[in-house]
Amino acid sequence: INSKRSSSFKRAIANGQRALPRDGLLDETGLGFYKRFVRYVAYEILPCEMDRRWYFYQHRSCPPPVFMAVVTLTQIIVFLCYGARLNKWVLQTYHPEYMKSPLVYHPGHRARAWRFLTYMFMHVGLEQLGFNALLQLMIGIPLEMVHGVLRISFLYLAGVLAGSLTVSITDMRAPLVGGSGGVYALCSAHLANVVMNWAGMRCPYKLLRMVLALVCMSSEVGRAVWLRFSPPLPSSGPQPSFMAHLAGAIVGISMGLTILRSYEENLQDQCSWWVVLLSYATFLVFAIFWNIFAYDLLGAQIPPPP
Repeated sequence: INSKRSSSFKRAIANGQRALPRDGLLDETGLGFYKRFVRYVAYEILPCEMDRRWYFYQHRSCPPPVFMAVVTLTQIIVFLCYGARLNKWVLQTYHPEYMKSPLVYHPGHRARAWRFLTYMFMHVGLEQLGFNALLQLMIGIPLEMVHGVLRISFLYLAGVLAGSLTVSITDMRAPLVGGSGGVYALCSAHLANVVMNWAGMRCPYKLLRMVLALVCMSSEVGRAVWLRFSPPLPSSGPQPSFMAHLAGAIVGISMGLTILRSYEENLQDQCSWWVVLLSYATFLVFAIFWNIFAYDLLGAQIPPPP
């Protein structure tokens, strides 16, 4: 995660390793489209003017922010393939063939460990995919440009894994689809970072963008709760759980906020990072033992796997 992190900007400036123009970034003229976009990303993500200037002048286009783009594209391709195959584009989880996918998390298939991650490629329908893709591209790509593919992919996958494990503990009968755990980890980390550094954030329309993100997130959670407890159509088993959204948000506020506050600083040098990482590892160990023993000990009535 830290292999590409250089010494901090402040230390580099103090040692005379970098010399930057004195003019503010907003005064730069004659910039091309891509450099203007990089400047926009700097003001969108970073709360400190010094860090913004450091990022702007040392930024390189290679490697590009490919992780969020590849994940979103894969989710769209998988959705289109199942939609064309089943001729169903909304409420796909009501189709028995859809739930037979080897990618869906189902409590009856807990031994197939890959399902705790691959469920992120499946979606209930077009509306869930649309919300997730919009938030991933709108927030995930700028975060990846600033903090790098390793940090953001780790945060996203940590939210996805925490989502499925939380469902296996709190909603033991429910299956799970959608990448909301990872999406909410990114969004909650970014929004919390903006709130904590509100005075220093110079991104345009920051209040409007926060409201838009919160409306999208709330709508998606409300839809998931509605489908879980008041499904509009009869189904053969429980509908997908909404607990992954909450788990992803918790991961973002804890682990993600630590990552986003440490631009150009080594994570291993921060005590808070090790505390958060140890807490997450403890949760993983607990969840693994829960999935191995708790279902039999509690006599959980799991719906038969499709």
